[in-house]
Amino acid sequence: MKQTDSLAVTVIAKQSNGAGNVLLTLASEDGQPLPAFAPGAHIDVEIPGCGKRQYSLCSTAANHYQICVRLDARSTGGSRWLHQQLAAGDGLQISSPRNHFPLPQAPRTLLFAAGIGLTPLLVMAEALAARQADFTLHLYLKRADELAFCERLATLGPHAVIHYSSESDSLRQRIPDDLKQPHNSALIYCGPAGFMDHLQQLAQQQGWKLDQLHSERFRPSDAPRLVADSAFEIEIASSGARFAVSADQSIAEVLEDAGIAIALSCEQGMCGACITGVLAGEPDHRDDVLSQHERAANDCIVLCCSRAHSPLLVLDL
Repeated sequence: MKQTDSLAVTVIAKQSNGAGNVLLTLASEDGQPLPAFAPGAHIDVEIPGCGKRQYSLCSTAANHYQICVRLDARSTGGSRWLHQQLAAGDGLQISSPRNHFPLPQAPRTLLFAAGIGLTPLLVMAEALAARQADFTLHLYLKRADELAFCERLATLGPHAVIHYSSESDSLRQRIPDDLKQPHNSALIYCGPAGFMDHLQQLAQQQGWKLDQLHSERFRPSDAPRLVADSAFEIEIASSGARFAVSADQSIAEVLEDAGIAIALSCEQGMCGACITGVLAGEPDHRDDVLSQHERAANDCIVLCCSRAHSPLLVLDL
């Protein structure tokens, strides 16, 4: 049985926010305050016929949530439904905010966003500006008409630098000086997979260390599996019960078949809903949510997609 924390909300506004983007403002259906969140948080949105999709929160007011959704040419129906069928006044089911993309503490912070990857980083930039921190936000777009959140970006002044590939200012055409200065900085980035992979490669070439790099994905990576899956066992620490996980099963599937309630959402290793502690054994991390530091610690696992290198994993359940 899956655990849920569903919230009923109403779409109180729907408006264009740069070419190809729609900004949705959501308020609690019963008028009660929505749960608080920190910069980098996201919510699940239940899309009829499509299941759950994850969207970063980009709100500034405390009494509502906002998400900005781009109409994705590769859409499996989620963004298309939000753009074309959802209307102001309609109801939605969403989750409480989750945050596996927190704003790190660093003497200097560099934020790199491409397209709608701006949404979590804009809230981070505003939080950094509010405490007069040292930061720069670099935003990469194809054309000027795609620019979202114009007024909010303007309040950041010189802290926000906008690059347009139509003006020969893409990340592949020119490396910003900021990217060449990794000392005592945190590099946070979000955007399409190609942009993030290229930026991470550039950063490492410029001397950035992996623990300085922070990112978030809402689409699973396409990295190939180099070895075939094998069977292993899991143990529930609280009861000592053991279960076999075959080569064609996920840990989450085995736990659910055994009647053990776990939180599931994206079921693709991106949202972090099913992160669970590991007390013994070596996980085979296959998610897109844990940081390099968290993976190296080997004390947690994403149940929906990751497996085991060791014959047995003891789960903190």
